[in-house]
Amino acid sequence: MLRKVYTATEEFHAQQKELGLDMPFCEDTSVLSQPLQLKNRMIPNRLACQAMEGCDGTADGCPDTLTVRRYDRFARGGAGLIWFEATAVMEEGRANPRQLWIHKDNVDAFARQVDRIRETALRENGYAPMIVMQATHSGRYSKPHGAPAPLIAYNNPIFEKDAPIAESRIVTDDHIDRIGEALVEAAVLAEKAGFDGVDIKCCHRYLNSELLSAYNRPGRYGGSFENRTRLLRESIAGAKESCGSDFTVTSRLNVYDGFPYPYGFGVATDGSLDFDPTEPEKLLQELSGMGVELLNITMGNPYFNPHVNRPFVLGGYEAPEHPLTGVARMLQGIARLKQAVPEMKIISSAMSYLGVAAPHVAAGFVNGGGFDIAGFGRTIFAYPDFAKEILKNGKMDAKKLCICCSKCTGIMRCPGGTPGCVIRDAEVYKPIYDQLVRGV
Repeated sequence: MLRKVYTATEEFHAQQKELGLDMPFCEDTSVLSQPLQLKNRMIPNRLACQAMEGCDGTADGCPDTLTVRRYDRFARGGAGLIWFEATAVMEEGRANPRQLWIHKDNVDAFARQVDRIRETALRENGYAPMIVMQATHSGRYSKPHGAPAPLIAYNNPIFEKDAPIAESRIVTDDHIDRIGEALVEAAVLAEKAGFDGVDIKCCHRYLNSELLSAYNRPGRYGGSFENRTRLLRESIAGAKESCGSDFTVTSRLNVYDGFPYPYGFGVATDGSLDFDPTEPEKLLQELSGMGVELLNITMGNPYFNPHVNRPFVLGGYEAPEHPLTGVARMLQGIARLKQAVPEMKIISSAMSYLGVAAPHVAAGFVNGGGFDIAGFGRTIFAYPDFAKEILKNGKMDAKKLCICCSKCTGIMRCPGGTPGCVIRDAEVYKPIYDQLVRGV
């Protein structure tokens, strides 16, 4: 059974047939060139750069040299939407000492970065992308000074096994209230910096996402659906109230965690790992009712089961399923949720493993109403001009593809690592990989 990124569409078709999958495929990718109209703005095309953290900011949270270089590449690449990477809203919630962190003393640095993205894109492509800042608190994965300093919603034996995190690290309801206030303040600062919108991040098991599965937590943030979704809903409501009507408030949202109930959201309660859309559908409908018109959907946990959200050829373990199975679960799961909120504009994830088939599968889903924008993550490290080439040629260049080798993730997991593509951007990132991962 073939396990590699598809360098020919025939390989994709053969693998789909072998696995019994049925994802749509459209030879004509012109739908991806169509603009997408939101209430108060237009996204120039149906291709998005997903939030890919570079861990390369300054000590006080500003974009640094590699950050600027990365976004220059993304801006030139032609995507209609740039989902700006995870940006901490409190120092305690930084995932590493060089994670971007927005606060009142560095708004001007972010404003310069946003201006540079727009100016570069306008000069190179003739249009500016929509730019959304991802506001985050890393929670369980916080390492603001380099050593683990987790702040958790509840103890999770699946992660912690026989070394449970001290109960003193479980955040109180009052502490979560303050985090909510910080998320709202970050939205205000993002608008001041010139971003087009803010993502109240609720994915990949960071704090807001972990709360979605806090079934057994007492208090105002645990137990009931209303309580478990409170931080997300109230932060979004606060951001919408505090920012202008032209400023988009959205979320990158986990709809399926991929580990058993009661520790996973969007998972069947029978002990299996089956996707149960009941609560995710309810949450999407509530967010839509609040006026959220754009949503970025994902699944899984990159620290625990990365095969769910970023299917790989090579990784830290042998995945229990073929990567294309994971892609299909993600894209078909997103399409299923889109049916529950057809008025919402939905961004997909998990496109990179599809290789040259990606634009054709994306076009198939967009044409069929499965989602509205195709989001690319790891691809943008390897192939930052992927969108420009899809829009111009209707296809991707097999020689530029992300090969899903997980080397960028390997760098990110090392203390002080600044991830990028070791294969396609070797001049900058291979020496970093050799030093930090290979130890040479």
